[in-house]
Formats: sequence, structure tokens, C-alpha cells
Amino acid sequence: MKRLITNHHIETVDPSFSDTLIQWQKQYGRHQLPWQQTRDAYRIWLSEIMLQQTQVATVIPYYQRFLKRFPTVSSLAEAHVDEVMAHWSGLGYYTRARNLHRCAQRVVADYNSQFPADVELLCDLPGIGQSTAAAISAFAYGTRAAILDGNVKRVFCRVFGIEGFPGSASVEKQLWEIAVSLLPLHGIESYTQGLMDLGATLCTRSRARCHECPLASRCNALATHRVNELPTRKSKKVIPEKFTVMLVVEHEKNILLEQRPPKGIWGGLLSLPELARLVRLHQLPLNKEVLNLVLSEFGEVESMSLMPEFTHTFSHYKLTVAPVRVRLRAAFMMASQGSYQWLPMTKLKQAALPAPIKKLLVS
Repeated sequence: MKRLITNHHIETVDPSFSDTLIQWQKQYGRHQLPWQQTRDAYRIWLSEIMLQQTQVATVIPYYQRFLKRFPTVSSLAEAHVDEVMAHWSGLGYYTRARNLHRCAQRVVADYNSQFPADVELLCDLPGIGQSTAAAISAFAYGTRAAILDGNVKRVFCRVFGIEGFPGSASVEKQLWEIAVSLLPLHGIESYTQGLMDLGATLCTRSRARCHECPLASRCNALATHRVNELPTRKSKKVIPEKFTVMLVVEHEKNILLEQRPPKGIWGGLLSLPELARLVRLHQLPLNKEVLNLVLSEFGEVESMSLMPEFTHTFSHYKLTVAPVRVRLRAAFMMASQGSYQWLPMTKLKQAALPAPIKKLLVS
């Protein structure tokens, strides 16, 4: 028996926790997800990256299409980053896609196209944190390593009655200690999958199905009627709102696009030119004269009309976009230089565009 000291009390941890979870996973857990039928570290890594902050149902079709185009880590490493971004388009959190490409190149160059089994070596690769590294190593190589994703944090906070925001350094340290102390000597794959399954299917953020949970008899939150209170939520902040004008510039069945900077929202993707990038402060407020002045650098304007506004919510702010459709009679050289490029309308579906921009242009 191992004794784990927490901030609140001394808790006895015994093998029955992992034994119970392993038995439950084998009988009731998920077994048919496409990345579960393999020991291929590349496929497991790809699924783990895609599943970060993204639901399983959303990930499955992207995962399958991605593997069809990039069946090996070598094929992914050799691809152009723009093609990788195009296949990722719609999944969001695009830094993941850029790190995915960089990571594949590192694995090919440094490890002869074989992902290392060592958790520390995996953590050194772009886009792989400690929990993701542990999951890859456990599922691909059977390594006895602890995971601690959002679902697992929720399970531990409720079962052990851990208070405080789980993203804070002190609480996260405590949760890591619990995660390591509970590792089974055998059956790490079923145990790791069981933690993931429990958090995703029963011990959910809302409407937890406690009556079906194999850990109900030892759950502190259930016993103290605090299931809806734990984990402790982060203090809510007012989400800032921003506004921008985007130009839908058309010429001879082509759309003018601009490649966004590598960092920031939609980093590295193609998008519509924004007036915020083109208009100097002294030219505001925006009016038809300002629009004509800006558009004169791209070509001769034939017509211009407002399109319906739409709002897209990011993790840290809300963006309202006012699109302006512009048809050019003639296009100037600037419109095909630098970060700008013309794209045929027939290729918009395959382009590396942010999901809301693709929806605007393709619908």
C-alpha cells in the first residue's frame, strides 16, 4: 500500500483502483475507435494530437482522410506545409498542424522515421507534452507512464475531492502525483484507455452518469454531493469582442487570398485580405472613399457590395467579420505578389482556409 499526501488529507492508494478501471474498460470501454487497432506509434501520435481540445466524432473523418494522404511519418515529413494545413483545415488550433509537420520532420531526421519509446525523448519533439508523450508510449510500446489530460483531471478531482482550479501549478502538481501513484504494474494500455473512456463517457463535465461509474463507491465528490462543483472552474472573464472588414476580391473566377503570418489566429493559413492590415489609422473611419483607395492598389473596381456579417468565437475573444464583395475589371501586379495570391474558385474546397472563411466562400 502506498500513502499519497495531498493538500487536504492523507489518502490511501491501492491497486484496486487500477484493477477496477481495467476490468471496467475491458467490458464497457471503447474498443472500435480507428486508432485503437494498432501499435503504430505514428497513427497513435496523430490521433492524440488531433484529439487535443477536439471531440472524437469530429476527429474520426479528419484522421481517416489524413492517413489516406499521409500514410507514414515519412510521407508527412516530405509534404509541403501548405498541403498539411489544407488537410487540417476545419479542425482548429492550427498551431497543432504546424507542430505536426515539424515533429514528423524531426522523427525522420533524428530517429530514422521511428518514434522513440522514451517519454522524455517524445516530450522533446514539437507539439508533444508530457501527457501526450505518455499516451503514445503506453499505447505503442506498453510503457508504464502516467497521463493527465482534461478528462483525467476531472476524474481525479472528483474521486479524490481535489479543490482548486486544475490548471493552476499547485493543483496540477498534486494531480500528477496521484496519476503516477495509481499506475498499475500490468495492463497499462487498458488502464490508460479506461481513464480516457471514463472521463469521456461517464464522468463528463455535465450530466455525469455516476450510477454507471465503476469508481462511484470511492468517489469523494459523489459522497459529498459536489459532482457539479468539481473540478473547480476557472473564474470567468468577459470575452473581448473584435471587429474586422474582409475583402472578397474577385477577378475572372479567381479569389484574392492572403497568407496569414505563422503566429496568431489562423496562423499560416490562406484567408481573405483584412482592411486592418491595409488601412492606415488616419484613413479611418471606413467609408466608400477609403475602400476605393485601398482597392486601387489591387486593380480597377467594377462593383462593390456588402455581404452579411458573421461572428466566429475563438478561445480568447469573439470576432465579427463584415465581408465586402469586390469585383475587379482589371487586376494589377500587386495582387499576385508577396503574401497575396489568386486562387481559382474551383479550388476553394481543397485550399488551406479557416473553416468560417471556407464556409463563406464555398456556400
